[in-house]
Amino acid sequence: MPEPARAAAQFGDPSPQTCLQVAGEAALLAVIAADEAMAAVRRSSTGTARLEAAMHAAHQEAVEAARHADRAEQYAVDPEMPASSLAYCARQAVHHAVLAQAAAGVEVTAAGLRAELDRVLTPEEQAERERARRQEEDRREAEEQAATGMDRPNREQAASNLYLAERHVAELGWSTGHLRVMEAAATGRLYWRDGRARLAARHGGWTGGRRISQERTQALLTAKFLTADQQSDGTRVLTPSPMGHVALELALLHQAGLHASDHIAYEARFARVRRRHKRRDDQKAAARRLPPLEPSAQKLYQKPITIAEQQARASQQPTVDLAPASSPDTGAAAALPQPAPAPTTAPRTPAPPLPKPRRALPRARPIPVAPLQPTLW
Repeated sequence: MPEPARAAAQFGDPSPQTCLQVAGEAALLAVIAADEAMAAVRRSSTGTARLEAAMHAAHQEAVEAARHADRAEQYAVDPEMPASSLAYCARQAVHHAVLAQAAAGVEVTAAGLRAELDRVLTPEEQAERERARRQEEDRREAEEQAATGMDRPNREQAASNLYLAERHVAELGWSTGHLRVMEAAATGRLYWRDGRARLAARHGGWTGGRRISQERTQALLTAKFLTADQQSDGTRVLTPSPMGHVALELALLHQAGLHASDHIAYEARFARVRRRHKRRDDQKAAARRLPPLEPSAQKLYQKPITIAEQQARASQQPTVDLAPASSPDTGAAAALPQPAPAPTTAPRTPAPPLPKPRRALPRARPIPVAPLQPTLW
């Protein structure tokens, strides 16, 4: 007999306690039926082959019933599993218990357990279950917010950002040195002057400072991860472009996708651009260039906002008075409805009479007259 298909999750599914109880009773009945079949083989002196086949069939069904009962207990302690999974395991346990009793040739009492699973809940029971479900969801949401500091939409966005980082950071071909250059540019103090890149000690003081790798900075600037703002004295201030900002955030999320050195990063980029039909010099030149970030990653990435940041933004927004201001003299007059202007329409001129259609000549084809043709004459 084929197994019944798993039903979709419905609001009227039995409670987890009922599912666990029914699954345990079904597994027990199946084991008892298998024991009865084995005892029948021991007592019989003739027809042993038939009884042994029945014993093996009942034993196999009892194993399946016990397996679904154990799975129901595992699902009961797993908060990620829906309540419909418990109902499915309980129905499967009852199904195999019925097959075990039928194979053993005993009374099929396990079929009565289906009534417990198919019982329609009363409105009070449904309301109680819905109240308990909402309380459990609120409790889990409070725990998640306390652990992450973000609500559900922002937690999902953070998980999506991590997936994007794991997928696209390795394609950038960056080393950890490229990440350090981007972090320096994010401070707003990275500048290019006299053919050298430096990190200024303070914002606006474009003299001195720590040296930054010229090769990495030039590669990021050529790949448009950095933008240059020309100053009056010839200094170019380097800041992350919109693509560079997203690439920096993704690289910080998944630093395992970065290469340990510039040489290893170059070898990885060379392996990606290597083609048999290309010249060696062209392949090397292509490997020295940093590939851009995938456009889909730029569109899908959004920085998650914590609950504290949301509250701070809400407190900083000024209250707007939506009531319209009106002077005491004109307020009452403006509130009164004004009469609509009388329509000024000229009297309609009567249309000229339509001309009579021509009479067709003998043995001649009549001239067709269109419906709008008289108005054009």
